Amino acid sequence: MSFGDPNNPYGQPQGQGQQPGYGYPQQAPQGVPQQGYGYPAAPAYGGYPGAAMEMPGSVKSARVILWIMSALNLLGGFGAIALSFTFSSELEKSGSLSGDEETFANLGQGIMIGAGIVSLIFAILGMVLAAKFNSGGNGVRIGAIVWASFAVLFSLFSLPLGIVSLALGVLVIVFVAKSDGSAWFNRNRQQY
Repeated sequence: MSFGDPNNPYGQPQGQGQQPGYGYPQQAPQGVPQQGYGYPAAPAYGGYPGAAMEMPGSVKSARVILWIMSALNLLGGFGAIALSFTFSSELEKSGSLSGDEETFANLGQGIMIGAGIVSLIFAILGMVLAAKFNSGGNGVRIGAIVWASFAVLFSLFSLPLGIVSLALGVLVIVFVAKSDGSAWFNRNRQQY
């Protein structure tokens, strides 16, 4: 009973140390930082810029898919142009074309060359977008979404064979439109 009643509101509080003896300086209890004198110090001058943000994995995947789809479009464009000239030369070798048949053959060749050129332009645009993923802003993100939307649309026309292109285009749209993709393309850049 040397400590007294623990429920006594006028007794010494529990958990506190003893009072310092006569002649000892007052000290702050443990866990309380020491108080200084005078005015607080000014904040440090300047500071180092934050570390560079790393590209999220889904955005990296979208960039790789863009490169793959662009390379396939490039091959398809050159293939369509080469096939149009091959068919034209084979039809000329046969020599059995009448005037109307030759006109339709030339029209078919022109359509294939046009499709090949459109595929080449589409491939080059996709490669430019993929190359700009590191430094581009929100415009590159929107461009990639539009590019992948057109890829999905054109793959619907050749659905049995275009299912891979359809799936890859949807993946690019999803990966770039996600919140981490948006954060990547809207990140703060140093202004010079």
